[in-house]
Amino acid sequence: MNKDLFSDFDPDHLLVMDGYDDCIVGVVERFGQDPIVCYDKYKVIQKLQDDGDMSRDEAVEFFHFNHLGAWMGDLTPCFLSTN
Repeated sequence: MNKDLFSDFDPDHLLVMDGYDDCIVGVVERFGQDPIVCYDKYKVIQKLQDDGDMSRDEAVEFFHFNHLGAWMGDLTPCFLSTN
Protein backbone atom coordinates (compact mmCIF):
# COMPACT_ATOMS: atom_id res chain seq x y z
CA MET A 1 0.00 0.00 0.00
CA ASN A 2 1.21 3.50 -0.79
CA LYS A 3 1.36 4.95 2.71
CA ASP A 4 1.44 8.49 1.24
CA LEU A 5 -2.22 8.01 0.27
CA PHE A 6 -3.15 8.11 3.93
CA SER A 7 -0.78 10.64 5.47
CA ASP A 8 -3.49 11.86 7.88
CA PHE A 9 -4.12 8.32 9.17
CA ASP A 10 -2.16 5.54 10.83
CA PRO A 11 -1.64 3.15 7.87
CA ASP A 12 -1.13 0.25 10.26
CA HIS A 13 -4.76 0.62 11.32
CA LEU A 14 -6.21 0.63 7.80
CA LEU A 15 -7.21 -2.65 6.17
CA VAL A 16 -6.54 -2.76 2.43
CA MET A 17 -7.12 -5.28 -0.34
CA ASP A 18 -3.86 -6.42 -1.94
CA GLY A 19 -3.53 -5.34 -5.55
CA TYR A 20 -6.34 -2.79 -5.55
CA ASP A 21 -4.54 0.43 -4.55
CA ASP A 22 -5.57 2.04 -7.85
CA CYS A 23 -9.25 1.49 -6.88
CA ILE A 24 -9.07 3.42 -3.59
CA VAL A 25 -11.13 6.60 -3.50
CA GLY A 26 -10.32 7.63 0.05
CA VAL A 27 -10.87 6.97 3.72
CA VAL A 28 -14.26 7.08 5.43
CA GLU A 29 -14.42 8.52 8.92
CA ARG A 30 -17.30 7.70 11.22
CA PHE A 31 -18.13 9.03 14.67
CA GLY A 32 -16.90 6.73 17.39
CA GLN A 33 -15.35 4.24 14.96
CA ASP A 34 -11.99 3.75 13.31
CA PRO A 35 -11.54 5.11 9.78
CA ILE A 36 -11.89 2.58 6.94
CA VAL A 37 -10.61 2.48 3.37
CA CYS A 38 -13.16 3.12 0.63
CA TYR A 39 -12.90 1.56 -2.83
CA ASP A 40 -14.67 2.45 -6.07
CA LYS A 41 -16.92 -0.56 -6.65
CA TYR A 42 -16.88 -0.20 -10.43
CA LYS A 43 -13.09 0.12 -10.60
CA VAL A 44 -12.75 -3.08 -8.56
CA ILE A 45 -15.13 -4.90 -10.93
CA GLN A 46 -13.29 -3.53 -13.97
CA LYS A 47 -9.96 -4.65 -12.50
CA LEU A 48 -11.37 -8.14 -11.98
CA GLN A 49 -12.37 -8.20 -15.65
CA ASP A 50 -9.02 -6.89 -16.86
CA ASP A 51 -6.72 -8.88 -14.57
CA GLY A 52 -8.79 -12.00 -14.11
CA ASP A 53 -9.98 -12.47 -17.66
CA MET A 54 -13.59 -12.55 -16.41
CA SER A 55 -16.78 -11.55 -18.14
CA ARG A 56 -18.72 -8.67 -16.60
CA ASP A 57 -21.20 -11.06 -14.98
CA GLU A 58 -18.40 -13.22 -13.57
CA ALA A 59 -16.61 -10.17 -12.17
CA VAL A 60 -19.79 -8.84 -10.55
CA GLU A 61 -20.52 -12.23 -8.97
CA PHE A 62 -16.92 -12.55 -7.76
CA PHE A 63 -17.03 -9.02 -6.31
CA HIS A 64 -20.26 -9.64 -4.42
CA PHE A 65 -19.12 -12.94 -2.96
CA ASN A 66 -15.41 -12.29 -2.31
CA HIS A 67 -15.14 -8.54 -1.70
CA LEU A 68 -18.48 -7.16 -0.62
CA GLY A 69 -19.35 -10.38 1.17
CA ALA A 70 -16.10 -10.57 3.12
CA TRP A 71 -16.24 -9.44 6.74
CA MET A 72 -12.79 -8.82 8.19
CA GLY A 73 -13.89 -7.07 11.36
CA ASP A 74 -14.55 -3.43 12.11
CA LEU A 75 -11.85 -2.27 9.67
CA THR A 76 -13.43 -4.04 6.68
CA PRO A 77 -13.23 -1.67 3.69
CA CYS A 78 -16.34 -0.19 2.13
CA PHE A 79 -17.28 0.26 -1.52
CA LEU A 80 -18.63 3.38 -3.20
CA SER A 81 -21.10 3.11 -6.06
CA THR A 82 -21.03 6.12 -8.36
CA ASN A 83 -23.18 6.95 -11.33
